Amino acid sequence: MRTRLAIVILFALCALGLCGCEARQQGAEASLVLGFSQLGSESSFRIGNTRDIEDKAKQYGVSLMMDDANQKQENQIQAIRRFIAYRVDVIAFSPIVEEGWDNVLTEARQAGIPVILVDRTIQTEDHDLYVSQIGADFYQEGVMAAEYLLKKKADMGQDTLNIVEITGTENSTPMKRRHEGFMDTIAGQGLRVLESVSGDFLRSRGAECMRYLLGKYGDEIDVVFSHNDEMTVGALPEIEQAGYRPGQDMVIISIDGGQEAIDILKEGRINCIVECTPMLGSILMETALALKDGKAIDREIHPAERAFSDYDDLSNLPPRGY
Repeated sequence: MRTRLAIVILFALCALGLCGCEARQQGAEASLVLGFSQLGSESSFRIGNTRDIEDKAKQYGVSLMMDDANQKQENQIQAIRRFIAYRVDVIAFSPIVEEGWDNVLTEARQAGIPVILVDRTIQTEDHDLYVSQIGADFYQEGVMAAEYLLKKKADMGQDTLNIVEITGTENSTPMKRRHEGFMDTIAGQGLRVLESVSGDFLRSRGAECMRYLLGKYGDEIDVVFSHNDEMTVGALPEIEQAGYRPGQDMVIISIDGGQEAIDILKEGRINCIVECTPMLGSILMETALALKDGKAIDREIHPAERAFSDYDDLSNLPPRGY
């Protein structure tokens, strides 16, 4: 009986070992093994970003190890450590917050694995912990949102406008930089931010924030500046239920440019959307492959982006893909 049990255990251990070897061999056959930690799936932007990275990995012949952190930094840190243990060629991740990465990225550097930041960046005194950051210029997105509002204010003939701001996740790169770009551009222009509240990039939180802001400020609100489409779409029903017409009684400015929000812009319930494209897969694959080949890469890589507004003819705008 003991002999038979020992044989069964030995067979199981061998099978596990073979499976591990097979997984590594399959990765080795690819041009590159890339470990990617996605911060979550909280929005159409994030879902589109994940899908684009998965599609482009197949297109470029890259073996992709994808991990979803479900909005938790500790999950991302664990995923990066798994990538290190697996000895991937390159690690990439979209950091949920800016701080707290030095230890795990030091481990990656000690293992000789280069790290690419995607969509967001981090705060660190050791800038050699990552080799490149791929993503939008969030500060410029805030600038574009403010520039639209300044044009709208002039056309409205208003001396002053009161703004409420629904920001993204606190201490995240897009939240901080979009706010900075917006505030720097409106300074001294007769635009006043009544309050900024964090909606965490979530539709449900966008609704909660808008409900709170309407209850506190009501008729004082002229403009709603929301840091992403999900929060914007969550806020719109709250505005309508309070008896206001979004896009008319209140100027609505959003960021992302997903299909749902673009359709609402065409309806006139949103006035302006600043594009933040999630289609970063090709840039990521090309950068990772260049790293493996020992080629020089840019420290920062920004995709081209634009703003869509009620000043534009959007009738022939192609489907957004997210």
